[in-house]
Amino acid sequence: MASQIIFIILTLTGVALFAYNARKVIRNIKIGKAANRNDQPGKRLMTMLKVAFGQTKMAVRPIPFLLHLVVYLGFVIINLEVLEIMIDGIFGTHRVFAGLGGLYNFLIGSFELLALGVWLACAIFLIRRNILKLKRFSGVEMKSWPKSDANYILITEILLMSAFLLMNAADGKLQALNEGHYISAGAFPVSVYLQGLLPSAASSLIMIERFCWWFHIVGIFAFLNYLPYSKHFHIMFAFPNTYFSNLEPKGEFTNMASVTNEVKAMLDPSFVPAETAPGKFGAKDVNDLSWINLMNAYTCTECGRCTSSCPANMTGKLLSPRKIMMDTRDRLEEVGKNIDKHGADHQDGKSLLDDYITREEIWACTSCNACTEACPINIDPLAIIVELRRFAVMEESVAPASINAMLGNVENNGAPWKYSPADRLNWAQEG
Repeated sequence: MASQIIFIILTLTGVALFAYNARKVIRNIKIGKAANRNDQPGKRLMTMLKVAFGQTKMAVRPIPFLLHLVVYLGFVIINLEVLEIMIDGIFGTHRVFAGLGGLYNFLIGSFELLALGVWLACAIFLIRRNILKLKRFSGVEMKSWPKSDANYILITEILLMSAFLLMNAADGKLQALNEGHYISAGAFPVSVYLQGLLPSAASSLIMIERFCWWFHIVGIFAFLNYLPYSKHFHIMFAFPNTYFSNLEPKGEFTNMASVTNEVKAMLDPSFVPAETAPGKFGAKDVNDLSWINLMNAYTCTECGRCTSSCPANMTGKLLSPRKIMMDTRDRLEEVGKNIDKHGADHQDGKSLLDDYITREEIWACTSCNACTEACPINIDPLAIIVELRRFAVMEESVAPASINAMLGNVENNGAPWKYSPADRLNWAQEG
């Protein structure tokens, strides 16, 4: 009974703590401006099923795709076994689903094969990051915590899978000894090979089985509460992020309502705009971005596919689309902490533009959308870059000389070039 009480308290504490942290994240996302992404629900659902569930955009790189698919399936399917652990922990039973007979043996055997696959995939991911040191896992933004974060998660998954297999190995050996409540149940195609490493004494086997059982479930609760602080929050956010992703053609920019209203008022003096105040043009800080942009920031997996596809980054420019997303998330976290400490109206004198993202970064972008196309979960760094540019140009009238020259030419000549409209067809004249 004591272990059941401890388990129930642990479960309630773990779930409540996760709900508390997740609520803060959702609060932070709601800091962003409104954006309507409720159109075309059928197409949005198909996008989510294809991109988030089907991971179709991951398949561009076959080896990481297969490895990630194993980890993904393992995470989803093996955690079905957690349901049995939860019931056993609350009611004091042992392998409560054993009555399923052959189906139960098939499930446990499948879980073990998946656990081995997850173990191997995570080991390969660790080698790719720390020994082979693939270029896309490096960068100025991938220092300290971001670099350690990925390693912590991979090591944790290896430990959890090891605990699961050792638990089954000890359980299988106890079943062979007809020890206590360890009834004959389950198939152990992988852990059977670990049984030779375990002691023969029943008391030692029980201690190992119980330790691994507790380690496995405590590890899962710890992992759950680590997610809000980690890039691995994409495990949950990938689904809403792909559902609410932009369905418009790539490269099609949104019109600002305030500017559209001004143009309509110029063309039609009788036009009365719905909003009386134009508000701020573009974005200087996270509260000027939409909630979609902010959800994108929390969903970023830091995989580096966007940055490795960015032509500006390839030529040595300062721009890294991954850094744009990570900086947005870091600034949003800072704003959230300020709200918790000082209230919603607190101003810390900082902003996303300049304090986190530099002018050089936003103007290095070619607006080619390679980053958005490469992202496996439809994150859109370009949308944030464009809003920061709009603020610089429309609020501050600050832009690189080449941009100012281009804007001046468009205003005076109707084209980006310095030639007057009357001279445009000179090239066609016979010499």
